[in-house]
Amino acid sequence: MAKKMTKDQWHAFVSAGTRTAKLATVRADGRPHIAPIWFLLDGDDLVFNTGEDTVKGRNMARDGRISLCVDDDRPPFSFVTIEGRAELSDRLEDVRHWATRIAARYMGEELAEQYGARNGVPGELLVRVRVDKVVGLADIAD
Repeated sequence: MAKKMTKDQWHAFVSAGTRTAKLATVRADGRPHIAPIWFLLDGDDLVFNTGEDTVKGRNMARDGRISLCVDDDRPPFSFVTIEGRAELSDRLEDVRHWATRIAARYMGEELAEQYGARNGVPGELLVRVRVDKVVGLADIAD
């Protein structure tokens, strides 16, 4: 029987290992767009980087509503969905800082500075998602 996750449980779940999120944004014509992202939690906010000229970057600049899903596709299966509003910043100091921290999670501390330098450049954005709603279910197949 699936179990609802508490706030502490969903925070731990989405922060475990190198799980990616699947980010959904809204295209200008209303169609959804989905893309995988690397991310971190910063308190109750979710942060990630993207290019300002990417589909997701352009979508969020026009309409900040987002939804994303982080899942564990191994039995007994668990997932967290998050809805919120994206706030974009091109402040290079912040973009670089978070690009480096995110890289440490996904590529390891030894490559964090290298990836931070690669991803923390003009034309990249820091996205801070103010979370409005979370649904987390653990052990769905139990």
